[in-house]
Amino acid sequence: MDFDLSGIEKDLQTAAREFAEGEFTDVAQEYDAKEEFPMDIWRKACELGFIGTFIKEEYGGAGLGFMSMILIMEQFWRVDPGIGNIVLAAFGNEAIQQFGTEDQRKTYLPLAPAGKAIWGCAVTEPNAGSDIFNVSTTAVKDGNEYVINGNKMFITNGTVASHLIVFCITNPNGKDRTKRYSFFIVETDRPGFEATKLRGKMGIRASDTAELSFSNLRVPSKSLIGEVEGEGFKQVMYTFNINRLFAAAQGVGIAQGAIEKAIGHISKREVFGNTLSSYQGVQFMIAEMATRIEVARNMLYKAGWLIDNGRFNPKLVAMAKLFAGETGVYVCNEALQLHGGYGYLEEYGIGRLYRDAKIVEIYEGAREIEKITIAREILGREK
Repeated sequence: MDFDLSGIEKDLQTAAREFAEGEFTDVAQEYDAKEEFPMDIWRKACELGFIGTFIKEEYGGAGLGFMSMILIMEQFWRVDPGIGNIVLAAFGNEAIQQFGTEDQRKTYLPLAPAGKAIWGCAVTEPNAGSDIFNVSTTAVKDGNEYVINGNKMFITNGTVASHLIVFCITNPNGKDRTKRYSFFIVETDRPGFEATKLRGKMGIRASDTAELSFSNLRVPSKSLIGEVEGEGFKQVMYTFNINRLFAAAQGVGIAQGAIEKAIGHISKREVFGNTLSSYQGVQFMIAEMATRIEVARNMLYKAGWLIDNGRFNPKLVAMAKLFAGETGVYVCNEALQLHGGYGYLEEYGIGRLYRDAKIVEIYEGAREIEKITIAREILGREK
């Protein structure tokens, strides 16, 4: 078995690392404090080809598959997670590329890589997080249009997005509940759309998060993703699984960034006449952290490779996301401990990583949901 990355992947990984170190490092604390989306950095990322790299060449992308996004996300989150979430400017394009009509692909997919659009995926609602069957936003057919009404919560890029894909009920009385839902492409400049920025988040503050409102918002029938209604559940599960891999990359990236900060600190900090790194107890902590990162990264890369090679494995995706999220939290906690009191100072940056890490265990499927998915795949039953 060959576990090595291709030459293109190695070059992309190096370029992403250099870009993040060059663009994020000096401004990360500022964007975190202001809770502001880094628009200028996003534009530069688009110019350098870091956004929507999974989009096929015929639709304006690089055609590098989902592994490319994993590698970029990992390197960006290694430096700063809040700014690093600019990778999600193409959020939702996965569904359009996989399920959209040819006209939708040609019209919408070129926008994100070219820096002409920021996208978001609007699924979660105030009373419907992991339980997507509780979604209440409706899309009612009215002639050649659909009328959308409802609210969404915790939507990434909500106030900065020019385009969204919105998960709605189109057949509320359908006997098969998986056929009740559909996805729609929505331009946010349409009348009836409102976005309210959610401030005061614990972490990833430079990543825009919002509550959305749709009030009699009208879209043309051709905004329905795909050819027919009722395919939304299949589409949202596909989108979730792809983005669980991106979340796993976030967990690996933030863990790598944290251990590097810890190693830098313990190699210089002297206690009782010796550097912290000379003590066996500290060495054990580093060994445990590094081992978990390696295991998480191997699962992540394997899951990504399988998807790009047409061998999607939902159990492995869930495992990768679960373990990478836990690893990110664990390593950031240990890294902060190794910094001692210095870890509580903003200038050292480890406190920000500590705050940022927890979200990976929550969004794109909480860790409890991942465990349910893993168990069902193993046991082969629904309950």
